[in-house]
Amino acid sequence: MKFETHLLENPLKDFVESIFYFKGFNPNHSIERVVPTGHVFVIFELDEMERSTFDNETLKPNGVFNNVWVSGNHNNYLSISAHQDSEMLVIQFKTSGSYPFFNVPMHQLNNKVIDAQELFGPEILELRKKILNQEAVTDKFKIIETWLLNRFNAGKTPSDELVTILEQLRTKPVVNHSDIITLYPRTQKHLIDQFKKYFGLTPKVFHRIFRFNEILQQIQAKERIVWSQIAYQFGYSDQSHFIKEFKEFSGFNPQEFINSDYHKDETNFFPLDREG
Repeated sequence: MKFETHLLENPLKDFVESIFYFKGFNPNHSIERVVPTGHVFVIFELDEMERSTFDNETLKPNGVFNNVWVSGNHNNYLSISAHQDSEMLVIQFKTSGSYPFFNVPMHQLNNKVIDAQELFGPEILELRKKILNQEAVTDKFKIIETWLLNRFNAGKTPSDELVTILEQLRTKPVVNHSDIITLYPRTQKHLIDQFKKYFGLTPKVFHRIFRFNEILQQIQAKERIVWSQIAYQFGYSDQSHFIKEFKEFSGFNPQEFINSDYHKDETNFFPLDREG
């Protein structure tokens, strides 16, 4: 498989987590579960294959996407198709970085996967054509970078106060949530409204998502995991609360997760049918 990432410079590196391209991806499954990470994505399909989303319970298709689509912030897991010989280019925005490139408040994209034309109009299909016409991956990245720079609206960047709160939520335990919120100089309602506008989700939900992803990082590839210790380490009131939240974000209870060897996979994508 070919996999390349683009080295970002200012101002984009402060708003975009990564731009990456892959070709020739051949997974050993056809459906995978994606857990929430706190990021918004713009995804370019470059192989003429339709992608699907699925009902999380029945795994019946509930959406079909091609060309270019946007995945907003999710507070639940998402079931998506995985295809043989895939070729895609993906923009992953930083949690604090997507709003300056969009024409809608970020909460309007919560828990949605949307055809990119609904947000960017026909220009997004023209952009995809330009990408397809370039052989060199570096030239594909240059086209994306130029488009992002042209869309960037510096007047829509979040305040330093908001970004500080977000970074505190990312790095501090959930038990410190109330103390972090009090750092904001205005009301809690104002903070929530601003978070929804600029980032999508509320501070509390982001804090829980950050904690969950840190847990996935901690348990990755470990041979022995004691869930009671994990629950205590990450500030859950009891083990039942931990199990409930783990299942809310992943769809699995912790022991199912380990029995399926998901702790040995990537930390955010888990195959549901390894036979393909």
